[in-house]
Formats: sequence, structure tokens, C-alpha cells
Amino acid sequence: MRHLTLLFITAVLPFAAMAPSVAAEPTVADAADHAIADISKADLDAAIKAKTVTLIDCNGTESYAAGHIPGALDFTANGKDLAAHLPKDKAALVVAYCGGPKCGAYKSGADAAKALGYTNVKHFSEGISGWKKAGGTVEK
Repeated sequence: MRHLTLLFITAVLPFAAMAPSVAAEPTVADAADHAIADISKADLDAAIKAKTVTLIDCNGTESYAAGHIPGALDFTANGKDLAAHLPKDKAALVVAYCGGPKCGAYKSGADAAKALGYTNVKHFSEGISGWKKAGGTVEK
């Protein structure tokens, strides 16, 4: 009986491996679909100067109060009502940022804007730390 059971498992496993999985791992194509393009400090400066950007600070309310990029929205305080704070034009530039290059908190703000239908959502990967390091002013 052991041999029969072992033989059955050996015969079934190759076919099971070919069956589609229920919860497939994300593919590179899936990751590209969810990727948020980065924006440089120079391009962000130009957009701020031209008043063509809506900034979303995803650092948390305490950090936001300590200093944020001028004009930015506090995502923690306004996330539930984000649609009311974003432009009506779904193609308008929306930039999410967080603490710096190793922080991933920006994703919550960027994903929320994308879920609302915004198509020009970018990430300022330097974050508030890079903004300050480059001499950018902060608003409190």
C-alpha cells in the first residue's frame, strides 16, 4: 500500500504543479501597473511655482505640523475626504511624498489619488528630508 500511495503522489504532483494557482504572485507587469513615477526636485519646484501641483504629505500629522512642503495636504488628517481637496481635473499633477528615499508611506496617498481616478500621480522620493537638505523651505 505504501508503494501505491507513493506512486499516486508522484503521478499527481506534476499535474498539480501545472494547475493555475488561486493566489498568484504579482508579476513584473503587475508591479509596473502599480508603479508611481518619480518627480525631481527641479520639476517639483517648477510645478509649485506655476501652481500646477497638489502635494500630499504622507508623514503623519505630527510630522506635518513640524514642517511640510508649502501647500501640502496632511494625508492623515484629510485622507478620508481627499476627493474634496484634490483638483476637479483628473489629469492634474498630484505628488505624494513621505520621509525620504527609504520610506514607503507615500504609497497610501498616491494609491488613494489613483483610486479616485487621478492619472498624473507622482512620487517625490527625496521626501521631506531631501527637500530640507536641498534648501527647500517648510511650512508649519
